[in-house]
Amino acid sequence: MNPCAGGGAEPARGLAGAAYAAAMTRRAAVAAMSAVTLLLLGWSLGARVGDEPDRAPTVGADAATTTKATDLLRSGTAFIDQTSFRVDADIASQVTTVAHADNINKRADTTISALGRVVEIRMIDDEVYLKTDMDLPGVGHEWMRLDPARVPADFAVSFAPGRNDPGGSARLINAIVTARADGPHVTGTIDLTRVGAGTGINFRAGPDGFPDGARSNAFSATLDADGRLVSFAIPAANGMPDATLRYSDFGAPVSVARPQGAVAAPDALYPQLGLGG
Repeated sequence: MNPCAGGGAEPARGLAGAAYAAAMTRRAAVAAMSAVTLLLLGWSLGARVGDEPDRAPTVGADAATTTKATDLLRSGTAFIDQTSFRVDADIASQVTTVAHADNINKRADTTISALGRVVEIRMIDDEVYLKTDMDLPGVGHEWMRLDPARVPADFAVSFAPGRNDPGGSARLINAIVTARADGPHVTGTIDLTRVGAGTGINFRAGPDGFPDGARSNAFSATLDADGRLVSFAIPAANGMPDATLRYSDFGAPVSVARPQGAVAAPDALYPQLGLGG
């Protein structure tokens, strides 16, 4: 599928320069979707103010209440280093990702679908394999074996603590402005301009920058009976798209096969990885 249909598109120029216009509102707010971000296991949309919905309601909370709620969310992500899990993410029904990770046994796979194209990544121990049907300059469509020493730091595929969550939950939690916990439910506001780049959900400014309301967008999160974070939802508002992140299948086996016939990634690939590509 082409999520930018109807908004006009500019031809892709590899991972570092692919950007498409989309009619996110009646006035065709710009949505910049970078193929770079796809390879960061992320999703990226930037928007400018148009006929967007009214500003989402905010949740008032003092500093102590917010700290207590965010600490609850942080403790809810401890499973990332303790057990296997699945991540499902969606942004504006345009980009979807399914990932399975077992950081203890160093196994992970990720499939990202967007712009009518697919990126697949497999990780086994210190090996990283990638396959894409994107037409990247100098890069084929077969399975490629990457040299970890040549992978940019912001490509962020790793089993190392702090870099091993395909959902990127820490960046979302760190961008929270206000929060209040009501049992297993946490609601509040998040500054989408502070989410930054990395694995998981990304929000990037459009040509006119971020809408003012992006700095206090509503969010909601849910913990399961064992205190694990199972959902983080950001509703569409203030000219920004909706995004959802879900964790499930805790403890399920993660089996990842080495691709048969994988070739060494060409030199042309590495400059096209990461946001600095």
